[in-house]
Amino acid sequence: MDKRPIGIFDSGVGGLTVVKQVMKVMPHENIVYFGDTARLPYGSKSKEAVTKFSKQNVRFLLTKEVKAIIVACNTASSNSLEELHSTFQVPIFGVVDAGVAEALRTTKNKKIGVIGTAGTVRSAAYENMIRKEDNNMKVFSKACPLFVPLAEEGWTDNEVARLAAERYLAELLEEGIDSLVLGCTHYPLLKRCIGTIVGEDVKLVDPAKATAKQVKLFLQEKGILNLHESKGARNFYLSDYTDMFYSISQKALKQGYTPEIIDIEQY
Repeated sequence: MDKRPIGIFDSGVGGLTVVKQVMKVMPHENIVYFGDTARLPYGSKSKEAVTKFSKQNVRFLLTKEVKAIIVACNTASSNSLEELHSTFQVPIFGVVDAGVAEALRTTKNKKIGVIGTAGTVRSAAYENMIRKEDNNMKVFSKACPLFVPLAEEGWTDNEVARLAAERYLAELLEEGIDSLVLGCTHYPLLKRCIGTIVGEDVKLVDPAKATAKQVKLFLQEKGILNLHESKGARNFYLSDYTDMFYSISQKALKQGYTPEIIDIEQY
């Protein structure tokens, strides 16, 4: 048994959707979360900038003696995961691999939609990995940059969110997709809104669920799963204050948390 925490980082509050799944699958694990709210969003940044930020985030989490790290940001997973693996010895998991596997299991007509930030879509990570597994798959990607600020503001199911979703998703629906990958960890916060627009015939794929299961399996195999019977501790850190964190964490995790602000630039 290993009581060291699992580290999770994202560009903002979107990674709380990953925290939610980790808490469900591994309720006894201690969690340290970092949201880089000072440098949000990552989706519009260059690959070099995202990689630099990701390395700093990992260094911070390592000061908390984490036993594994989840990159709960599709942009960072798409652009910096390989560099993180070559730089650090701690086990690091992205969200793209698990999302791809889940999408392949879900689709019936081999038409998969992927929505994400401009950085994730530009990297073509989902498209390349899906086609690597099955070249007969048709993948249709769409950048939805407004979804992140909407989620950060807590505007997840109002008229503004619905109008944005209608505009973004129209062309994907025209292609006849039967599965839609939520290729940004902020997007499950808008799941109800997105689901209303795409309808019941399109299955929403949330990579967070599959990622949490993947990490649990790894910890079990290595014998470092926390088997303590009490609920794990959760500690949250941000690089800049946002007054929405408490309410969003309350909505996502059924409990509001007050984060500690840190200077990420020193790492």
